[in-house]
Amino acid sequence: MPGPYVIRGSVVLPEGELAWRFSRSSGPGGQHVNTSDSRVELMFDLAATQALPEVWKERALERLASRLVDGVVTVPASEHRSQFRNREMALVRMASLLAEATAPPPKQRRATKIPRGINERRLREKKARAETKRGRTGRDW
Repeated sequence: MPGPYVIRGSVVLPEGELAWRFSRSSGPGGQHVNTSDSRVELMFDLAATQALPEVWKERALERLASRLVDGVVTVPASEHRSQFRNREMALVRMASLLAEATAPPPKQRRATKIPRGINERRLREKKARAETKRGRTGRDW
């Protein structure tokens, strides 16, 4: 498998801490389809890993809490017919999931006042539009 799969910066997905499970893919049958174990589940023990910095680990545990089972995050892949391609897909998904979960929170938005000139122009245009519409009614041609 081409690697290493970078999470962010110099932190990579540790291959020694990954666990794989293979099963038969669902979907329509056919010759040889139901006999090959091409569905892949990649499991990573987020709670016990030493590969992530402690701050990232806490952030990821908090953000992925709904996906964790005993501190383990699981990513399935069954799009491709070949097990190899499904394994690659699962690795890419896991790396992107962890990158997203360990990203720093966005900066807080500072509320700003609308400039007075913009507000006045909006009200002027609104009055002009109302005047145009008012001019269209009440005439007896």
